[in-house]
Amino acid sequence: MLSDPRLHKNPLLPPGPDNPRNSEGAFVKLKDGRLMLAYSHFYGKEGRDDSPSYVAARYSGDGGKTWGGDLVLVPNEGQMNTMSVSFLRLQSGEIMLGYLVRNRVGDGQTLDYMARFSSDEAKSWSDAVCCSQPPSYYVVNNDRLVQLKSGRIVIPAADHKTFDGSSLGTGDGVCFLSDDSGRTWGRSAMVPNTPEPVNLQEPGLVELRDGRLLMLFRTLMGCLYRTYSEDQGRTWSQVEPTALKSPVSPATCKRIPSTGDLLLVYNDHSNITPEYEGKRTPLVAAISRDEGETWETRRVLEDDPGGWYCYTAMHFEGDEVLLAHCAGQRATGGLNLTQVTRFPVSWLYE
Repeated sequence: MLSDPRLHKNPLLPPGPDNPRNSEGAFVKLKDGRLMLAYSHFYGKEGRDDSPSYVAARYSGDGGKTWGGDLVLVPNEGQMNTMSVSFLRLQSGEIMLGYLVRNRVGDGQTLDYMARFSSDEAKSWSDAVCCSQPPSYYVVNNDRLVQLKSGRIVIPAADHKTFDGSSLGTGDGVCFLSDDSGRTWGRSAMVPNTPEPVNLQEPGLVELRDGRLLMLFRTLMGCLYRTYSEDQGRTWSQVEPTALKSPVSPATCKRIPSTGDLLLVYNDHSNITPEYEGKRTPLVAAISRDEGETWETRRVLEDDPGGWYCYTAMHFEGDEVLLAHCAGQRATGGLNLTQVTRFPVSWLYE
């Protein structure tokens, strides 16, 4: 296990009795200086993706070093669960809160994306707006909302169409778009797949300096795949493999405010030894100075072969990077513990 004094790890959300899993978080900075961390709080006896859950939240008044107790932010609004939360501070000053709601349909399930808005710093929220149409099984990861310089809001999604509790349909990439601060939504064209179709899963995106959008997908192909949009998310290029070797696990990418470079956190499987094969470990941070063409200065955040590190939320607080990510153990459930990891931005450049 790594022990670097620049890495500060707070495993603040372990599972407990009738709370088998805590996962998939997101941060937002409030105007009074506090941070809010929301996450998927599972209750009952099981912590499967379709087990009962709601969105919980807690606050930090010291920049993410310590966190207070929980409150229920969004109760379970689905027949099955409510999970996978994102925050976005809009250009208007409002806070947008996004999350997935899972319902039963016959022998299958639907998974649809909802949004609420707050104009009083998360004290109260608007009625829910459905962003994803038509109803389907849409997977949108935590911490995925993006507002472009133009004001357009983009939600990257994978449309799996069907899920019966055990078998998931093949994923296709799509985005949901809003040009009126999230009140109404449209749908992009589907992401063109390769001639031998790739199962595109759990996308995330970032706006590049030249105005293009870069979207990265988890796949079953041993690496992340990418696509680009030149029209603010309406249409996309054919997906292609990247040089980023990865297991079946998503990546999170954002721009570092103080340097302008891109920061990527993912499970780096380049040059791994056999004990890491197929596992969501190690967890690595890498920077790109050329808008995602190449990646450098890989810093290992976690390297336990028995660990399970994924679903990362990213926030920049002063000169520090804050990550909220799953950090469980394969032997005890994997996706059941959320950890907050902090490190200085400068560490990425040493």
